[in-house]
Amino acid sequence: MPRTTRPTVAATAGLAALLLAGCSGGGGPGGAGPGFAGALPGRTAAAATPTPTPTPVPTGPYVALGDSYTAGIRIAPQVGEPSGCLRSGVDYPALVAKALDLPPSQFRDVSCSGARTGDLRAPQRTDGGSNPAQLDALSPATRLVTVGIGGNDAGFMEVLTECAKDNLVDAVKSLVGEERGGAPCRDHYSSGGHDQLRARVDAAGEQVSQVLQDIRRRSPQARVYVVGYPALLPADPASCVPVLGTTLAPADLGFLTEKEQQLNAMLKQRAEAAGAVFVDTVGSSAGHDMCAGEGARWIEPPLPAGGLAPVHPNARGQEGMAAALLKAVRG
Repeated sequence: MPRTTRPTVAATAGLAALLLAGCSGGGGPGGAGPGFAGALPGRTAAAATPTPTPTPVPTGPYVALGDSYTAGIRIAPQVGEPSGCLRSGVDYPALVAKALDLPPSQFRDVSCSGARTGDLRAPQRTDGGSNPAQLDALSPATRLVTVGIGGNDAGFMEVLTECAKDNLVDAVKSLVGEERGGAPCRDHYSSGGHDQLRARVDAAGEQVSQVLQDIRRRSPQARVYVVGYPALLPADPASCVPVLGTTLAPADLGFLTEKEQQLNAMLKQRAEAAGAVFVDTVGSSAGHDMCAGEGARWIEPPLPAGGLAPVHPNARGQEGMAAALLKAVRG
């Protein structure tokens, strides 16, 4: 049955409204053995290569810093103060702390929905009170730190909303006989030949580097892990049609995927430069994006399951991110 244009316009308008609502909550040798060497006159046996000593798994204290992708916005049970941080009791930091068998006294989750890097250094106001500066949870005794930040600095949720709005305008134009563009959102952020989003990601990178320096200064003995963002969209935009319809142009879906890749690449580069470990969550989340079936997806689509936040991890997503982080911590 052919699609009509009007449902497409309605769906696009709904997408923009839902994304705005969802953001208002806050927010990866062999060689010759010694016998051979000893058989040659005048040569001493080569020293055996020592077996590397495994790095012990940190036991705490553990401090988790981050935004809504860390906090587990709207995933039950919601715990902690302030309530406006929308922090879940089964977010990936809580799951990692449980897997490491850390007692409550050895674990602090101060992540908060909507957080930017500046909210790690200063109090963050929320609808349910003020979240103290997240970095204040650190101390010289801290031995494990995880941080998931940068997406809000780059304005990624705002970009998703803008893309929905741009495609809405584009769809409305088709109603009056104008030809639709191929990628209205990409065109919006590339006007004048300037890649506005790349500039935002680069600027966010400077702030992430400063945060990592602050963490190292406050907790010099801690092992630090920067957790990347999971895949929001599939490699093939066509697979999103059953979920998104023709709400967003395929070229714009590809554009959004490209920008998320740039964001994660920035986080990896900044983590490595600071001596931290980058935890990739894109690989493990492949096939679990927002366009996957309800039983498979880790990221909720613009029309999420009841009570969950659009374009954010659900409980399975938090479990998947916890698994990727634990693999790195125990590696």
